[in-house]
Amino acid sequence: MAIAATPTPGKQLLSPKDHALILIDFQSQMSFATHSIDAITLRNNAALVAHAAASFKVPTILTTVAEKSFSGPMFNEITDPFPGQALLDRTSMNTWEDAAVIKRVNEIGKERLVFAGLWTSVCIVGPTLSALDQGYEVYVIADACGDVSAEAHDRAMERMMQAGVRPMTSLQYLLELQRDWARTDSYESTTGIAKRFGGSYGLGVIYAKSMFGAHEG
Repeated sequence: MAIAATPTPGKQLLSPKDHALILIDFQSQMSFATHSIDAITLRNNAALVAHAAASFKVPTILTTVAEKSFSGPMFNEITDPFPGQALLDRTSMNTWEDAAVIKRVNEIGKERLVFAGLWTSVCIVGPTLSALDQGYEVYVIADACGDVSAEAHDRAMERMMQAGVRPMTSLQYLLELQRDWARTDSYESTTGIAKRFGGSYGLGVIYAKSMFGAHEG
């Protein structure tokens, strides 16, 4: 029997209500030794992810390590979209071993988790492999992560993917949440985030709207 196609999204695609986002250790001390991605691109991509999550009301956990004593505050472009939200500070390198973080994961109650942070090989590998082991479906936003070298980042991504983690990018995350330009309630926010943080794609949006009033959809 032939397969009958239907105009419905695949189950592996993310939607605003089916996952939680965990942003880990976007702090100055961690960024100083990050060389797999330049600091400007890293901060831009992380900001795009944070603003996308806030816009679509994705439950988001912000966590730091040794904020007061060693690593410094989280980048303000990540905390600004979540005014008043407490940051969960840890001593453990593996976020998944922190009781306060796990309490919040359980309170949110999503079985699909999306991660980004510094460094890929330590602060992202640890919780993603731990979450997979406990039955969660796990995604990593690869270009919103960084490591001490390209080699370290690439090997960490390979290790996670071999275990079952699904990689994606920051702009992909934003557009996957929007997915349909006919969703007018989030259209202006999504294109606004793209114009601000979406690189050359954002410049294209600015150009099209400014020169001839273009409108997706």
